[in-house]
Amino acid sequence: MAVGFQNGSVVVFKGDVKSDRHSKTWTVYENQKPITGLAFRPTGKNIILFVATDNSILSINLSAKDKTTILEQFGCSLGCSVMSDSNQDHQFVIGRQDGVYFYQPDCRGPCLVIEGEKLKLEWFRGYLIIVGKESKAFLKAPIANQSMEMHTVTVCDMQNKFIAHTAPYPDVVDVLSEWGSLYVLSGDRKLYQLQEKDTQTKLEMLFKKNNYTLAISLARSQQYDQEGLIDIFTQYGDHLYGKGDHDGAIDQYIKTIGKLEASYVIRKFLDSQRIHNLTKYLQALHKAQMATEEHTTLLLNCYTKLKDVSKLDEFIMTKDREVDFDVETAIKVCRQAGYYEHALFLAEKHGKHEWYLRIQLEKIKDYQKALQYIGNLEFAEADDNLKKYGKMLMSEIPDQTTELLKKLCTDYRPSNRLLVDQSDLDGSVPRIQKASAEEFIHIFVNNSAKLTEFLEYMIKTKPNSPSLLYNTLLELYLHDIVHEGGDMEAKNEKQRRTLDLLQNPDANYDLDQALVLCQMNNFKAGILFLYEKAQLYQQILRYHMEHNEIPHVIDTCKKFGQHDPQLWVQALSYFAKKEESCKSQLMEVLSNIDKRNLLPPLLVIETLAHNSTATLSIIKDYIIRRLQLENDQIAEDERLIRQYREDTEKKRKQIEELKTTAKIFQNSKCSICSHPLELPSVHFLCEPHSFHQHCLESYAENDTECPVCLPENRKIMDIIRAQEQSRDLHESFHNQLERSQDGFSVVADYFGRGVFNKVS
Repeated sequence: MAVGFQNGSVVVFKGDVKSDRHSKTWTVYENQKPITGLAFRPTGKNIILFVATDNSILSINLSAKDKTTILEQFGCSLGCSVMSDSNQDHQFVIGRQDGVYFYQPDCRGPCLVIEGEKLKLEWFRGYLIIVGKESKAFLKAPIANQSMEMHTVTVCDMQNKFIAHTAPYPDVVDVLSEWGSLYVLSGDRKLYQLQEKDTQTKLEMLFKKNNYTLAISLARSQQYDQEGLIDIFTQYGDHLYGKGDHDGAIDQYIKTIGKLEASYVIRKFLDSQRIHNLTKYLQALHKAQMATEEHTTLLLNCYTKLKDVSKLDEFIMTKDREVDFDVETAIKVCRQAGYYEHALFLAEKHGKHEWYLRIQLEKIKDYQKALQYIGNLEFAEADDNLKKYGKMLMSEIPDQTTELLKKLCTDYRPSNRLLVDQSDLDGSVPRIQKASAEEFIHIFVNNSAKLTEFLEYMIKTKPNSPSLLYNTLLELYLHDIVHEGGDMEAKNEKQRRTLDLLQNPDANYDLDQALVLCQMNNFKAGILFLYEKAQLYQQILRYHMEHNEIPHVIDTCKKFGQHDPQLWVQALSYFAKKEESCKSQLMEVLSNIDKRNLLPPLLVIETLAHNSTATLSIIKDYIIRRLQLENDQIAEDERLIRQYREDTEKKRKQIEELKTTAKIFQNSKCSICSHPLELPSVHFLCEPHSFHQHCLESYAENDTECPVCLPENRKIMDIIRAQEQSRDLHESFHNQLERSQDGFSVVADYFGRGVFNKVS
């Protein structure tokens, strides 16, 4: 408890002064001027005592050995000081003629200009109550035959900085608060109760006065909910809009974002003269991340209409800016308005590859940058975009496009990626990504030279490339040969290159298609090579015959006659039909036909009979030689007939002797063990062969056949049985063939059963 005295001293009591005799009392301040106000303020562990006199304001720290701080060199009248509540940070408040002053323990705080002589200050629920003399000339009210002076009671809302109530009262004695209300005791022996209106009533009063700023401040101080504040902001915005203060109105509408429908505001500012305000609102809408695609479109259109490139740059091209709009919509608007740089920036930043390439290729036509961008993409995106835009790029920058395609189809890695990345450092096997080269052939439609270069590179890098690549390259080579001008050296070089491709053992071209291509382009060397590769020797011979290349006909027969002897027969027919003399060739052909026995002499003569130039002298030697051979063959056949007859007669005699005469066995050794024969022994009529009985039983399969002659005898018997079976099958076959209506099925059935196989 602190007590201030008229003599200027301040005494502090500590303890229970009612019962404790030993309560502590000490003087903390002494001065010549009377004490006009005291107030305690706890600050942490310290207790501060504010002291007011007529000529000074000071604070005393009672916890720090009465440390005194002089805050002001002027004071206040008695009763004109009070301690504020927590809303004003427990400041010491004094009232003077020129205003109201606030003090902290160590310094002076703010000051409010409220003029007039102050008689008393009180504090109530955040309100400062000032009792002062009325400055206006009021008639003194006669009460009980007494004339009383009128005082003014002013209630100030300190948080919202406005006067909540002011009214004159006769000779105010005191202002007190109790039971949640404020009371004014006046000199006319009346007690006036001041009742605070509810917040809604206060707001309605302020709305009527169009004092929206104060209404907002009041609502916030009363912890008004967000919905209520939005309504106030909306009303305030409507009020300012109606007054024509569009800038102020848009500031209020911005505060309603998230609650008030955006279209309500946008419709008000769609006029071209209000485009600045609309832009500001739309920016705030995006910042609050409440914008839709339409809002983004509208904002970007505002920027483009205003030609405000700096704002457009700030909205779009700020690198670290958080995106609060639909990127694709922004790209579309910038593209339509001609702000390609901004559209490209957005597309590149947000990975909208298709948009970037469309703008770069269709609008700006910077093909080099577009190709470079594709080269920086991941494999899948690069593959798709090259298929899509490759034809356009190939027509504009063929060299660079071809190089990128080579990289894409072998071992692709984005151009902006390090040569050695983390996976390589970790020791893991790098994954090779490569596209199918055949899927890109169509983009070279107007540039066969670059297609040739690309295919040559692919075949060299990957010899196991698909057949389509080889077929296409072969077609390009043949096309170049056909359309080559008069430069024979260049034409020969291209023919050599084409033949090298065909002869390459690793070349994976389709043989039939290659042959068709060579025939269509009349590439002789290729046709002949492919015929030989396909073992179509008769086609080679026919090709030379059709082109009347007589030396090559003979060479072909010599070269491939071992594989297909019928080539000589065809050559004979060819030369037989020629009218000019080919004596040497005919003789060589006849020599080979004779050597290989390819045709009967009669057929040879019949073939040459149609040729008027083939005289008897040409075939005389051949006929004589063939007749001599046939005579020799006849003589040999007659000799064999005589020999077989003699052998047959001998066999018959032997059979007869075996049937009619005795057989003397003179063998002295066993034919198996070569030891002298001993009884019991076994003798056979064949050589004769003789055996010990025990040797025969242990060695022979049965005792009815000679074990030495058995293998040869079995061969002969098998041949005989096969001939008998074959004879029976042939008879059955002919019988079925005569009776059957479907002779082909009978023949096929017997083929399957092996009837027509040669018996060996």
